[in-house]
Amino acid sequence: MTSRRRARLPRRVAALALLGALLSAARPASTRAADPPVAPGDEGEPVGKVARLPKTPGPHWFWVSDSLLHRASLFDADRAAMLGTITAGTPGSGFIVLPSTPADRRAIYVPETYFSRGVRGERTDVVTAYDPETLEPKQEFPIPPKRAEYFPGIHSSTLTDDGRFLVVFDVAPAQSITVVDTTSGKVTADLTTPACSLVYPSGPRRFFMLCADGEALIVTLDEAGSVASEKRSGLFFDPEHDPMSEKGARVGNQWLFSSFDGVMHSIDASGDAPRFGETWSLLSDAERKEGWRPGGSQHTAAHAGTNRLYVVMHRGRGKDTHKEAGTEIWVYDLATRSRVQRIPVKNPLVAFMRSQAGLGDGMLARGLWWTLEKVLPNPGANGLLVTQDPEPVLLVLSLIPPAISVHDARTGAFLRDVSEPGLALGLMAPP
Repeated sequence: MTSRRRARLPRRVAALALLGALLSAARPASTRAADPPVAPGDEGEPVGKVARLPKTPGPHWFWVSDSLLHRASLFDADRAAMLGTITAGTPGSGFIVLPSTPADRRAIYVPETYFSRGVRGERTDVVTAYDPETLEPKQEFPIPPKRAEYFPGIHSSTLTDDGRFLVVFDVAPAQSITVVDTTSGKVTADLTTPACSLVYPSGPRRFFMLCADGEALIVTLDEAGSVASEKRSGLFFDPEHDPMSEKGARVGNQWLFSSFDGVMHSIDASGDAPRFGETWSLLSDAERKEGWRPGGSQHTAAHAGTNRLYVVMHRGRGKDTHKEAGTEIWVYDLATRSRVQRIPVKNPLVAFMRSQAGLGDGMLARGLWWTLEKVLPNPGANGLLVTQDPEPVLLVLSLIPPAISVHDARTGAFLRDVSEPGLALGLMAPP
């Protein structure tokens, strides 16, 4: 974190605290009162009731991790409602939830780390398989105690495309990967990968990693989960003159990555030899002079059905701002490589205030929020997720304050806010 960003953070936190206090004071007394006593015969929810999720996930369900509450929460974007949570592992970077695809082995796999003294002592790393309907742990597979906690990003662990093998990226401090067979729970491979990091699935038994010299390391597994081959791709990007963000978006077997300067790179590693697409720019010369750049913690997403790419964009800052939040989302047609839409980011300050104020949805309240949307500084968005159904929604995540807004991915229209999604939001993932 730069000194400028460190200096801004206390001011933002103080401003949020002041806004919360003002809204609490302005809230009608009836909305601040304690819960009314329970009337005789109306005892509320029955104690011990256990809910189950449907066997088939909703088209607009999504997970979001919270590194402060140490959990991943499942939400339904259509109802803006939380459906359940998984709590796992130590404090730190948060984690990603990974579902398996075969119907006979349905589970949610979460790589986890525990210490015997909470945050110190003997370390134990495991992969836990959770039941996708009850969210209760079903199995626990031990793995070597070197799993990397990586934030911000969603590529520290992955399943192969057939759902058979779980690949976990390790740092101890040397880089390596651990492969786990999800049918037996056994570790089948432990491969050292010097200067190559993270894991991206690229076929039933294949994945690739990004390397510091600008190449990709492509690893193929055999039927037993052992390493059948590992080979370098040749130069993929230029890490010296225009580094590439590791936050990729996938369409079919093609992975798309943006450089810090807004140049798009693509790779398809599913075949015998990797195929690189022609590079192209997200920005015109005029837009580049205006200071526009991509940035965020999860700043690219793609919808395969419409062949569209979504990117968080910010402006007015210099180089190495690839983690800065953005005030617009630019949408591109991947066939023509042209921008087709600009979606303004809803102000997360207003969303946060609206969820805390309890002022209803009357004309005066709508007027207040419209005014505040215009006058308050917009901290911007940090992350994106697009659902993959024929009527997709675009989920836009902000870190400070924590907020998630739901948009129609085809038109960009704002639909609703997700109320109280968490405290220290991290990563979003589909179910």
